[in-house]
Amino acid sequence: MGSFWFSLLLVLHILVGCAVIGFVLLQHGKGADMGAAFGSGASGSLFGSSGSANFLSRTTAILATVFFITSLALSYFASATRQPASQSLMQGVVVPAASAPAASGQDVPK
Repeated sequence: MGSFWFSLLLVLHILVGCAVIGFVLLQHGKGADMGAAFGSGASGSLFGSSGSANFLSRTTAILATVFFITSLALSYFASATRQPASQSLMQGVVVPAASAPAASGQDVPK
């Protein structure tokens, strides 16, 4: 049952992340207000000249909050379902014995 909720939360997290990206890209920059003052098409939009900025910024803030909550929930579920390791990673490693350098049979020059 935990895997179902984790998968559902992961799908929601991905969808909210894509929605945040989309809403951030839809917003106008700070310089877009100057163009609306001189007759640009922003005043003829669906939400009016300032309504779209409020709608988009509020929606982005709500989606960002949901994104953070789902991030925390996913990290909680991932840490709660982790099984402790039954053996160490180093348990199967074979360390070769250190070998002494081979004697060459010649004396060391003085």
